[in-house]
Amino acid sequence: HPGRVRSQLPRSCEDYWWEWKHCRGLRHAFHHYYTHRELPACGRWQEDYEACCAWEGDRATSAQVRPAALGLHRPRLQKYAPVWTLRKNPPPDWYLPLDQEKTN
Repeated sequence: HPGRVRSQLPRSCEDYWWEWKHCRGLRHAFHHYYTHRELPACGRWQEDYEACCAWEGDRATSAQVRPAALGLHRPRLQKYAPVWTLRKNPPPDWYLPLDQEKTN
């Protein structure tokens, strides 16, 4: 009904289900483990999905979707300083062949 104001969830329940399914997928788990050396924590997506279903089902006030359900609970990648000093220009002899037997 266009004249009635109703509370809206930030996302549909299907979005939370797909995020949970993606998080539990083998490819994502492998990538997350390779990057962070730990398996991804997918429980929050499941909790958000269940809370969303409860909210949609009976609009229960006890079922609240946390602010993390906005998609903000994905871990942010830490920015590290570079391991080596970045160059602003190439070395002057960049076009010469490499001398494999020369030690620096």
